[in-house]
Parts: sequence; C-alpha cells; structure tokens
Amino acid sequence: MSDVSGPSHVLVVGDLMVDVVVAHKDPIAVGSDTPARVTINGGGSAANTACWLASLGEAPQLMAARGDDAFGAMAAADLDDAGVAFVGPDEGEMACGEYGPGRMAEPAAIFEAIQGLLDGASSTPAILPPPAARPMAGKRVLVTAGPTHEPIDPVRYIANRSSGRQGYAVAEALAALGAEVTLVSGPVDLPAPAGVNLQKVETASQMRQACESALPVDAAVMVAAVADWRPRETANTKLKKAAGFGATLELVENPDILRAVAAKGPKRPKLVVGFAAETDALLANARAKLASKGCDWIVANDVSQPGVMGGAENTVTLVTPRGAETWPQASKTEVARKLAERIAAAL
Repeated sequence: MSDVSGPSHVLVVGDLMVDVVVAHKDPIAVGSDTPARVTINGGGSAANTACWLASLGEAPQLMAARGDDAFGAMAAADLDDAGVAFVGPDEGEMACGEYGPGRMAEPAAIFEAIQGLLDGASSTPAILPPPAARPMAGKRVLVTAGPTHEPIDPVRYIANRSSGRQGYAVAEALAALGAEVTLVSGPVDLPAPAGVNLQKVETASQMRQACESALPVDAAVMVAAVADWRPRETANTKLKKAAGFGATLELVENPDILRAVAAKGPKRPKLVVGFAAETDALLANARAKLASKGCDWIVANDVSQPGVMGGAENTVTLVTPRGAETWPQASKTEVARKLAERIAAAL
C-alpha cells in the first residue's frame, strides 16, 4: 500500500487501494461499490476521485459496479461526463438479501473489461474505447442472444445449439460505443456483458414479451437463435417411456420475434438487424429472410462449419438491400466490434 504520486494503473476495491505496476500511462480505477462511495487514499467522492486521477495524466477510465440510489446516480452522471466507463450493475440477489438491479458485476466480467482496457491502452482499448469514440451515446439498442428452451416436460426441452457468445459480444461492443443496451438473453452460461441491462428469459414467448417491453429503441440486433416450434402441450410431470412404444410430439409455431420487431409502426426501430444461421444456400436463404422478415440487414453465417456453434470465431456475410459483403474469419468479439461500428454509422 502506498500513495500514488504519478501516473499508474490504480485498482480500487471499495475503500482498499492497491498500486498495480504496469507499463502503461493511463490510470485505471476499479471500484466495487457505488461510485458515490468509491474512495482513494481514505476519502473523497468518486467524482473527486475521477478529477484527481485526471490530474495525473489523461482522463481515467473507471470500471465500477454501481447501485441505483439517487446519490450514486448523481455521482455516476459526473463520472459519465468525465468519460468514465462502467461495468454493471447486474440484477440478482444482493448482500443485503434484496433481489433486483444493483448487484455487483461478476469478477470475471470486471476482469475481462480491465484486460480489454490494458490490451488496448497504447491505442484503442479492445472492449471500451476512449470517451471521444462513443458515437452511440444517447442511442438505445435492443439485442437478443442465446437459444430459447421450449419445455416438453420438467426435464426435457426443444432448443437450438446457440452458446450466446456472438449476441453477448454484440451487446458489449454497442455499449462500448456509448449505447444504452438492453440484452434479452435465453439460457446461456456466460457472464453479463459490461455496461448492459441484462434480462434473462427461457422461452420464445418470454423473449417476445421482453422485446416488446424494451421498445422503442433506435436499433434492434436480433442475434438469438429462437426455437421455431414448441410443444402444443407441456407435461407437468416427467414423461415415461414404455418399451416398444414411440412418442409423438405435436408442435406449434413460436412467435416470430424478428418479424414483429421489424413490422411497420410507431415503435419500429430505425435499424433492424437479423441473424441467419444457415447450413446451405447461405446467400439465397439470407436474402429470402431479409425480404420475408422486413428487416434492414441480415448477418448470415454458415453453421455447418466446425466450431462455429459454440466456438470463439465466426465468418459472416452482411446482407443488405444493396448487396452482400463477406467478412474474413475473426473472433466473435471482432465481428461484434465491426458490426457495432456499422450500426453506429447507419444511425
């Protein structure tokens, strides 16, 4: 523990400050409490902290999990003006026993955001860009991600093989550009992306309701692999098999969330982007989906290639009414960054 007398990365956890020796110039402060209560050297509000750190060099980028109290909101506004970035808050059970928004972001999410800043500290950070590069500030965006689970009985369900990685990366990339992002996610095993409002659902019907509640927005990016069908009836107890007898499920069509969001009306986003996971005739199917769903862009990918479903990389083709553009294979994070920049330019 020591006083900080010059530029360094500073890690602040509640009231505990630790020097982090790294070979970069810009200070980074990380607070695990409401910004109004984050302190440095034993005192001062988070707003004062930001100003103090700014005096050391360039304006800091503060990664912090914040609550929703009025005092914290005022401090957060000051920090936003200073170009500070936030991780969280998440929604869930808190230390006080209450449930709701205000839970600290998971350590893995905070660490990933810090690593993104450090990786790009010499130029543009990989996850959170500097304040000057926030063209989506003031824009609201809806993103869907993951699969939906359509229950057959209490232990079985129908689903698509989606990990949610691409949708989560898109949500985080848009938030990094300054957008207010609502991420409606089906069941996945991923930490909440930094700086987004995460709403977890299970079924297609629940996802549709959550999307409708999120409107109006400036843009909608519908990445989720929604199950096309669901059982007409769901058993209340586990269905038992009998030797020599098969089973028949009667399926009904699920709501078409992409078409509903893209439908003409006062709440239609200015830009609606759909995703198409195809195994053959990629461009033909993507163009057909673009026309039938009424959306503005389709991001198509060939999921027959090994490692795409659930993997870390993707090869996509952006299809618009003006043509198609295939992007080189890249990490899903890089695909998300590129798509977010295109969306920002279109808005």
